[in-house]
Amino acid sequence: MTITGVLDEALERLHATGPEFEGWLSNHGPMAVEALVRHGQDDGVHRWLDRYADRLEERPAAGDPIRDDAWAEALGDARRLGDWLAYFDRQLVTAPERPWREVLGTWWPRLLPGIAGGATHPVIRVGHAVVSLRAGENVPRLRELAHGLGYWAARHLPLPADLTLVFGPPVAAEALRAVAPVADQSQGIRHRLDQLTTLPEWPAGQAAVAADTVPGHLADLVDATVRYYATHAHGSPVMLVHAATAPNAVLRTLPDLPRELWPSALAAAWAASGAVVAAYRPAGPASPAHPGGASAEELFTRAVEHGDEHAIKLADTALDVAARHPDDETAAGAVLRATELITPL
Repeated sequence: MTITGVLDEALERLHATGPEFEGWLSNHGPMAVEALVRHGQDDGVHRWLDRYADRLEERPAAGDPIRDDAWAEALGDARRLGDWLAYFDRQLVTAPERPWREVLGTWWPRLLPGIAGGATHPVIRVGHAVVSLRAGENVPRLRELAHGLGYWAARHLPLPADLTLVFGPPVAAEALRAVAPVADQSQGIRHRLDQLTTLPEWPAGQAAVAADTVPGHLADLVDATVRYYATHAHGSPVMLVHAATAPNAVLRTLPDLPRELWPSALAAAWAASGAVVAAYRPAGPASPAHPGGASAEELFTRAVEHGDEHAIKLADTALDVAARHPDDETAAGAVLRATELITPL
């Protein structure tokens, strides 16, 4: 069996399940198996999925079809999740009228203001789907993009309308450290995000950011959030993973988006990362974990053995950071911290 076959078989298994389970928890299966296959861990994909899939629930049924002339009224309505999945399945798989990149380019600006929805899991799932489609188009991968977009549409959640960007540091790492925690961290993410009133502006003058600079800015943000995780993961070792994986999903999607959408994608990625940091920021940093010479690749294998989907996703993003900064052990240290703090699968 080829590696491609492993990925597509895993996706077909997962597409019988819904994007959420136990009410609101996100199905990370498609994201994790894509990362496993891309990093050469295809031999363990079905074994990992056998353990993970026990908790998943059936794909929700469609009831009231989403109409092209009335989609806005259904945006953000989680009760319409099955309808949104069916809508994008028609758009991309069963009755496609346009290539997937055109569908993505149409819906990206519609969905981007709600990037915080589903605790950023939908945009992360879309990012993994786009990476797999870039490697080769087929029905399982197109359906995976449909599931990601449908999940995003149903869980679409704009940040508070009165959110104000205040003057912030010019460097991504400093901007993250300047994010103030929300006052009440006693409940779930929606309660926390509702309290968000300000974020540092980064990069300065976001509206004027040139498209050519966006990939570099996003890479800086991903680097900074992985390093932030290495010292602040104790605030919430699971939720703070998404401060890094959400902007990395945006970065990975950029090549398949029209360039005119890049600056707004950067602004949304920063807002998502900053919001997650504000929601789960601990009182202070901890000493970073020292990987003891272990490479990020070796620690990715350790994350796979650990089994938790968040550790795998963090390790996947950390590998991108390590590739950009091969002499910096911080990314590997972040993976080690994830495997220490997150309960194994």
